Amino acid sequence: SHLKNVLLQKSCIVLDTLIPPCFIIFSHKIYISYFEACGKPWWSENMDVTRHWPWVVSLRAENEHVCGGALIDLNWAVTAAHCIQGTKEYSVILGTSKLKPTYSMRALLIPVKDIIMHPKYWGRTFILGDIALLQLETPVIISKYVQPICLPEPNYNLKVGTQCWVSGWGQVKQRFSANLTMTPELQEAEVFVMDNKRCDRIYRKKSLIPRFIPLVLENMICATNYRENFCYGDPGGPLACEVEGRWILAGVLSWEKACTKVHNPGVYTRVNRYSKWIKKQISKGVLSGPYTSAWLLLLFWLL
Repeated sequence: SHLKNVLLQKSCIVLDTLIPPCFIIFSHKIYISYFEACGKPWWSENMDVTRHWPWVVSLRAENEHVCGGALIDLNWAVTAAHCIQGTKEYSVILGTSKLKPTYSMRALLIPVKDIIMHPKYWGRTFILGDIALLQLETPVIISKYVQPICLPEPNYNLKVGTQCWVSGWGQVKQRFSANLTMTPELQEAEVFVMDNKRCDRIYRKKSLIPRFIPLVLENMICATNYRENFCYGDPGGPLACEVEGRWILAGVLSWEKACTKVHNPGVYTRVNRYSKWIKKQISKGVLSGPYTSAWLLLLFWLL
């Protein structure tokens, strides 16, 4: 009778003690709502990196890691548009800190059902609209290790000097070597938002582009780490900033200089400029459903 009562109303599934995702049963189908409890990871200083950043995804092409990304909804992730090459089969891995995980209950491997490129993206030669949405084949199961990050409001103003964090399997410079290698474990680094004009001057030093043409545009954010030779994450990876107790997706890594020098800023697509477009695309997917009630019954059986 308890299960019957649950199925007749707007309900929530409690998975691994997290604030639950909600759904509505209508005409024997489940419509999963936009996950409102975003950007609130359950972590403390002694927890591992995966639980610090439960929205980080590894974008795979033919099962090879190509870019980072961020989970923004039960069925949607964001990455950089330049990460999408040709008609390869893409998938994402979530819930693990390992670049090459041994698949377990904790790591989720989900095929990408559809890819939506921003209409202003023209290619890597002139990067505008370097953002893409990944619609997942099935909804993620929320846990301590898998949780969406919040989207910023369109009017969100990220001030110069704001402390943010990046995470990914980005390249690092080995000591006494000029070689760059991917890290087998998820890395994290503290970064600070840099003034766009200063960032533009850094990238213009060896550029042949005329000075009256800006390299760093208003729809971009620059952020840098002043202490480490860390290649601030993967292309497509998230720039996460904490605002009033919630983490928001401020940027998506678009491009950067070679990682052999300290202070080279990463240049990120400014997500608040695309928030309306993102939400519009998600709404076209009829929330995140429908799914048959058998999926729900399986979850109840597991609980």
